[in-house]
Amino acid sequence: MFRLFAFLLLSLINLYACQGGYASCKRKINDSHSLTHSQIHIPIEKHKRLVFSHSKPKAKILKYDPFLSLYLVEDTKGFRYPFSLHKNVVMGLACVNKERAVEGRIKQHQIGLNHFAVFAQKVAPLSLLLTSCCALEGIVTPQGIIEKPYLKHFLNTKKVSYSDIGIRVHYRGGKVFVKAINPFMQGNHFQVGDQIVIFDNKRVTNAGKLMQWILFSKIGSRHNVKIKRKGKYLTLKCKSKKRKGGGYLSDTFLEFLGLSFDKNLKIIKIEPKAKKYGLRLGDRLLEVNNQEISTEEEIVKSISQSKKASQFLFERNHFQFFVKVH
Repeated sequence: MFRLFAFLLLSLINLYACQGGYASCKRKINDSHSLTHSQIHIPIEKHKRLVFSHSKPKAKILKYDPFLSLYLVEDTKGFRYPFSLHKNVVMGLACVNKERAVEGRIKQHQIGLNHFAVFAQKVAPLSLLLTSCCALEGIVTPQGIIEKPYLKHFLNTKKVSYSDIGIRVHYRGGKVFVKAINPFMQGNHFQVGDQIVIFDNKRVTNAGKLMQWILFSKIGSRHNVKIKRKGKYLTLKCKSKKRKGGGYLSDTFLEFLGLSFDKNLKIIKIEPKAKKYGLRLGDRLLEVNNQEISTEEEIVKSISQSKKASQFLFERNHFQFFVKVH
């Protein structure tokens, strides 16, 4: 009897979600067990769930995105009415968890892997960004909202990867500018301050959309980028490489050389190609090109100003030493 009642209730939730406001979405979140105190488990197919977690889920993992801390896992129990990702946004948007729904709008859309979207209203992390029909538009994480295009890319890509042309951008005054460049990427002819005007015959008016075009392109693909530099228009040709950092991974451009850091700027990973520098796990980065640094952003800014070679000051067991990388 109970199972029959639950089946009828879920049928009504699925059928009348658009008419019932966000109360039905809260019930669906509760009935599907989509939220825990530290993880998000969204049924997106009857026997598959999209998981956001900083630790390995206790389920069969089908796919993993370390940049966004996303997993696709098998759901042996199954859920009859999974959340859908529609192509178009339906009227109405809210960040919904088990207790409440905060209606509002996206104040700032996601720009690549390093700048997640921001909701106009204050919301609790670990929520779902839903339309009034309970369609999934994003997931709310402690770092911000991972929007639908990135969720769809993860779900639709056989093997998770992102492309990189060696730039990080920002949006100012209705235009998109290069904020930082990776000087270690061979063939990178961009400069800080370049305005990106056209990318592969598509006019660039949105930093978030540009980063999607770059990140979601095929690794090894070639691109034509029209820029404006000091009042002159130039067309740069570039070839995309595999993205090494960003999101919930460190992104200092040194990942391109095989070095990864934690938030305290201590080395947590050394790839074989970086062993020539004589560094060890736990070495802490103090300076870049004689400039004291304390954040990833400061590392990126200093590296962007260098000419391929940079000098780094590290500390190991209270002993400081310099390393030159190129």
